[in-house]
Amino acid sequence: MKDATARPTRAATLRGMAWMAASGLLFCLLNAIARRLAQDLDPFQTQFLRYLAGFVVLLPFMLRTGLAAWWPHDLKGQGWRGMVHTSGLLLWFWALPHVPMADMTAIGFTGPIFIMAGAVMFLGEPVVRARWVAAAAGLLGVMIVIAPQFTGTGGGFWSLIMLSSAPLFAASFLITKALTRRDRPEVIVAWQAITVSVFSLPFALAGWVWPTPEQWGWFLMTGVLGSAGHWCLTEAFRIADMSATQPVKFIDMIWAATLGWLVFAEVPATTTFAGAAIIFIATTWIARREAGRR
Repeated sequence: MKDATARPTRAATLRGMAWMAASGLLFCLLNAIARRLAQDLDPFQTQFLRYLAGFVVLLPFMLRTGLAAWWPHDLKGQGWRGMVHTSGLLLWFWALPHVPMADMTAIGFTGPIFIMAGAVMFLGEPVVRARWVAAAAGLLGVMIVIAPQFTGTGGGFWSLIMLSSAPLFAASFLITKALTRRDRPEVIVAWQAITVSVFSLPFALAGWVWPTPEQWGWFLMTGVLGSAGHWCLTEAFRIADMSATQPVKFIDMIWAATLGWLVFAEVPATTTFAGAAIIFIATTWIARREAGRR
C-alpha cells in the first residue's frame, strides 16, 4: 500500500499537473453545454440530469466488470463527499444561467486558495511558498476579471452566489484526496454521480419539465465530459500534492473565454485579458518551478 506521507516525485507532480489541465478543458466544455441547458430548463433539474447522465455513461463499465468491483472501501466518506459536493452544486447551478463563461471560471479559481489551505491543515501537505505566491498572483488576475461585475450592472449578486460555492467545492476535493488513498479514481467518480443524483433529485422535481430529444442528447454528452473530467481530476489528486496541481487550473480561463465567445457571443472585456495574462504568467512560473523540484 502506498505510504500516505511519501512526497510525490517530480515526474508524478508533472503528470498530476497535466491531468489537472486536461480536466479543466473537459469541464469548460461541460460548463458551456450545462449553461445553455440551464437557460432553457430549471437549473436544479439540469444539475440532476447532468450527474444522472454521468452514472448512465459509467453503468456499462460497472456491469461489465461486476458491481462488486465498484463498491467503495469508504462508503461513509463517499456519502459525505456527495453531500458536500451537492451543496456547492446547488449554489453553482442556481447562478449558472446568469454569469458569463469567463467570469464563471474566474470565480471558480478562488477554490485553489481554500484547497491549498485545507491540504496543509488537514492532509499534512508541505507549505511551499512558491505555490502560494502563484496562487495569490492567479487570484489577483481573477479579481481583475470579475471587478466589473460589482459596478451596479446586476451581475454582482449572482457572482457572489457562485463565489459562495467555492469553499464547499474545496471541501469536496479535500475529501476526494483522502478517498484516493483507499479507492480507485473510477470508483470515486461513479459514487459521486450516484450520490449527487440522489441528493439533487428532490430539488429537481420541484421545477421539472421533460427535456426534448435533443436536450437528452446534450445531457448524455455532459455525462461523458463530466465523468472523463472527474476521472482526470481524481487521477491528478491521486498522484500529486493537491496544492501543486491547483495553480494549473488557472489555464481554464483561456478555455472559458474562448467558449464564451464561440457559443454565447460573449466578448471578453479588456480586464478579462489583463487578468488572464497575470494568470498565465503565474501558472507558467509555478509549472517550471515544480518541474525543477527534486
